[in-house]
Amino acid sequence: MDVRTMTKKYVGQRITRNEDPRLLTGQALFTDDVHLPGMLHAAFLRSDYAHARIKRIDTSKALERPGVVAVYTAADMGDFWKPGPLLVPPPTAVPGAVFHKRTQIPLAKDKVRHMGEPIAVVIAESRYIAEDALEDIEVEFEPLPAVVGLEEALSPDAALVHDDLESNLAAHVIQEKGNYEEAKAKADVILQRRIVVDRGAAAAMENRGVVVNWDDKAQELTVWDTTQAPIPLRNGLAAMLGLSEHQVRVIAPFVGGGFGPKIMMFQPEEVLLPWASMRLKRPIKWIEDRRENFLATTQERGQIHDVEIALTKDGRILGLKDVFIHDTGAYDPYGMTVPLNTQCHAVGAYDIANYYTEVKMVFTNKMIVTPVRGAGRPQGIFVIERMLDLAAKELGLSPIEIRKRNFIPPDKFPYEHNIIDQAFAPLIFDSGNYPAVLEKAAAMINYEYFVKEEQPRLRAEGKHVGIGIVSFIETTGVGPYEGARITVGASGKVNVVTGVGTQGQGHFTSFAQIVADQLGVDVRDVHVVTGDTAQFHWGTGTFASRGAVVAGNAIHAAAVKVRAKILQWGSKLLDVPEEELELADGKVRVADMPEKAISLGELAVIANPLRGTVEPGTEPGLEATDYFGPQYGATANGAHAMILEVDPETMMVEIKKYVAVEDCGTVLNPLILEGQIQGGLSMGLGNAYYEKLEYDNNGQLLNASLMDYLLVRSTDMPKQIELGHEETKSPLNPIGSKGVGEAGAIPVPSLFAQALENALADYNLEITEMPLSPNKLYEMVYKK
Repeated sequence: MDVRTMTKKYVGQRITRNEDPRLLTGQALFTDDVHLPGMLHAAFLRSDYAHARIKRIDTSKALERPGVVAVYTAADMGDFWKPGPLLVPPPTAVPGAVFHKRTQIPLAKDKVRHMGEPIAVVIAESRYIAEDALEDIEVEFEPLPAVVGLEEALSPDAALVHDDLESNLAAHVIQEKGNYEEAKAKADVILQRRIVVDRGAAAAMENRGVVVNWDDKAQELTVWDTTQAPIPLRNGLAAMLGLSEHQVRVIAPFVGGGFGPKIMMFQPEEVLLPWASMRLKRPIKWIEDRRENFLATTQERGQIHDVEIALTKDGRILGLKDVFIHDTGAYDPYGMTVPLNTQCHAVGAYDIANYYTEVKMVFTNKMIVTPVRGAGRPQGIFVIERMLDLAAKELGLSPIEIRKRNFIPPDKFPYEHNIIDQAFAPLIFDSGNYPAVLEKAAAMINYEYFVKEEQPRLRAEGKHVGIGIVSFIETTGVGPYEGARITVGASGKVNVVTGVGTQGQGHFTSFAQIVADQLGVDVRDVHVVTGDTAQFHWGTGTFASRGAVVAGNAIHAAAVKVRAKILQWGSKLLDVPEEELELADGKVRVADMPEKAISLGELAVIANPLRGTVEPGTEPGLEATDYFGPQYGATANGAHAMILEVDPETMMVEIKKYVAVEDCGTVLNPLILEGQIQGGLSMGLGNAYYEKLEYDNNGQLLNASLMDYLLVRSTDMPKQIELGHEETKSPLNPIGSKGVGEAGAIPVPSLFAQALENALADYNLEITEMPLSPNKLYEMVYKK
């Protein structure tokens, strides 16, 4: 259908966010803003031990405290007590894969397996009373040796996290393309290194929270939750509680940062409180405090890699071998998503014909590992980018040149890697122009001038300045699907409903831009609803940089259907062919006679008659529902560069300039994209130099507060950030979009390491671990 385009385009424009007025004036609803009549409050007794048997629990004194309504332990839960579901299937698509399912439990019964694991919950008239009552509960423990180190976990004499297993091996997966050993035999240069990436916290501004209300008369359960996956959470809770899905409503209101841990579902608090509310027939609220957030919210990173790379003397990669251990913590509800992502990203943006990768996932007495922004990708990129840097030094090549010699060329897409990704589908890169992205980043950072002119001058002044540049890929937009419903109302306003939740990504604006372009309305006249299962019933969630790709294309598909209805009605009422109509200014009108028009509001009323007859097959209203599921995920890519200066006395680092060039396909909103990259960058810097969770040999978390855990501050951010775009549209979806939510964080540790080595070149440092810290860097330098 050759319909003329509307006069104004919104996609690709720097539109300020529709949601910001509510957020900036305090009118946005967060979970803790929910207050219900007769609401009770919950507090959890959590284990101070990382590993111990529970010999006795006595709650009698707590129950005697005035204001305490109930105290529950595992023994009180009866048949409702059971391990949670496995959220991601085991990797059966990989031949020979081993996976031992051990998922989290609502309350510890026989023993505790990590510090912070809940043992009992107190329900009281106020949070103060509930917290005080925790002190009344008596628990007798028998301490057990804690399993903390990753290699220690696989030792034959290690204590067992799960007594019914023969070892602490949670999973074992080997993948190979080509033949690494044959490639190695032909190599001129072989480099081997051990690479270590440690744990960090997501540390969202808003901690987790749950408010539940069981309406006994209506037989309906309503849950307000800081979840990234409201629809799967609703489905699971309904099954656990013996209810139909229509009896359970889950609302994910505004969420103050998700970053991955909030995609983890059926956590103890989410399971216990609905059950308790149904028993007590009163609403209950629980809001996580910051110490709980450190102890009881899932974490990530935690891998040890033994890497080998084989190259020709001119720097061409012949093969890569990566054997690593991945820490899954005390349970493995999220399957192997994180280590599979690491396996898939260790090949980077490079044409590597021979690749051997082996992971052993181990149980430890630490908090559960699930995705945190990047979800295994930063570790894989750190591996390949560090090995390329070491190879460049060995061969006398520049960081830029060795990468350009190994990039997948633009004419080789789609590029199949012949290994399985996190979705248990073949890893295929759909599109990209990696050399162009790297060249743009090098030009924006003025790489050649800095190295030849600026750096020698600054070093002559005694300054330790360095430059770095790296490439990366990001698998995004994974399935299975998302859906959307779009309705034009009698007011002419447009309502968009989708099942994904939002945690600050700008969905209310980006989604509105897609619809506004299709329907010819003002972007401010598009109202978007996310994360309410009463509004939309089907979907998966917000994770893996998939919102704009999967939900965005579902919204686009529904908008195209509504557009077709508008044109059909407009053609009939204006008595002109559809191809002579256009949609603009909230009207359907004749393109050559714009005064001949009908507003969309009027059309919506006409399309929903209250009397009379309609033609067979007519659908009432200007409304449509559609879904989108990709064949496989779209792969974004980018190149980041930085210039930094190190004070050799304090080892404090100042980033003078930062450049990020991204290829995320069609850019929906450059303003929102920049915010995503800047936010990711702050997390990436934390992973590189500041944020490390310190566990001792007993599994005790030593820095479980913001006094001791070094979050990146605004003063630690680069003084100058420049962003560039190189757009190669994805062929996998109509919009041509690729995800970008995690891109800002993924390459930063590898970039930071390269720039630090360059700044401290006179010390000949070799950085193969992350995160560093001023203390750690000081030790490394002064060992030299």
